Amino acid sequence: MISRPSPEVIVVIVIASAPEAIAVHPALGTRRGSVLPPHHDRNSDSADRASACPGPILWAGIHGGGGADVGLRDLLYGLYEQRLARSLAGAPVPRHVGVILDGNRRWARAVGSDPSSGHRRGADKIEELLGWCEDSKVEVVTLWLLSTDNLSRPVDELEPLLSIIEATVVDLARAERPWRIHPVGSLDLLPDRTARMLKEAADDTADKTGLIVNVAIGYGGRREIADAVRSLLAKHARDGVNIDEVAAFIDVEHIAEHLYTRGQPDPDLVIRTSGEQRLSGFLLWQSAHSEFYFCDAYWPDFRRVDFLRALRDYANRHRRYGA
Repeated sequence: MISRPSPEVIVVIVIASAPEAIAVHPALGTRRGSVLPPHHDRNSDSADRASACPGPILWAGIHGGGGADVGLRDLLYGLYEQRLARSLAGAPVPRHVGVILDGNRRWARAVGSDPSSGHRRGADKIEELLGWCEDSKVEVVTLWLLSTDNLSRPVDELEPLLSIIEATVVDLARAERPWRIHPVGSLDLLPDRTARMLKEAADDTADKTGLIVNVAIGYGGRREIADAVRSLLAKHARDGVNIDEVAAFIDVEHIAEHLYTRGQPDPDLVIRTSGEQRLSGFLLWQSAHSEFYFCDAYWPDFRRVDFLRALRDYANRHRRYGA
């Protein structure tokens, strides 16, 4: 059926045999400003476009029309999100999820704003993500907030970014929060104020038993491995072991004991937003057997439905660890 309520609004609906058969195309409300055909969204697979239930597919498309668009889009996405959540019942869940929060500046440019507004919107999204992780029984989340390379940005951008990060971590460490904050990165590269705040957040939340939240600030994967080897050598030097003896017995487990994330499970799933398909040095050592999920949405636009798609993708993979 085609309904034409006004010249500005076109709604196409094909009726499915049951509410459970609803498959909402991700182009509805796409964050890139256009309505795309199904094959253009890399995160829209066959499970999104066609229900497992028998009967016709429901496909809904909206173009133009302001508030009517938003209302129908939100309704359909809500139904789709519920279907995704139900499909994950009993599915394997990653213990540790790493997230590369990418695209804040590009989001800001897309809406005609300055980089700081993008970073603030991205910071606001973190609490939502942690809630989704708790609901899904994830145990550890690593958030890459600032890389070592980011420290070379112009001062007029870096200073506001550091202030936003500091305020975000303080908020995550509030007394009423259940989360345990664990700084991940080279604190010696950060301003004294930032490093001190991170240490205080870790101390203040050390006895909490909720989700472990690794905040990767001043983090670089190569730097982490170098720091781990340096720490290992320094420890054995203090114990009076010479370099030749260390070289004779050193193994991967010995280095892992000196990583920033020592004692934690390696990430099962790494998510990167913004459409970029690379790790950029994120958890280089720990991600040897991780599953990767790349999402087109800029980080401020990342939704629960995107997170659930990542979990579904993870659940559908067969992890063999090289065997």
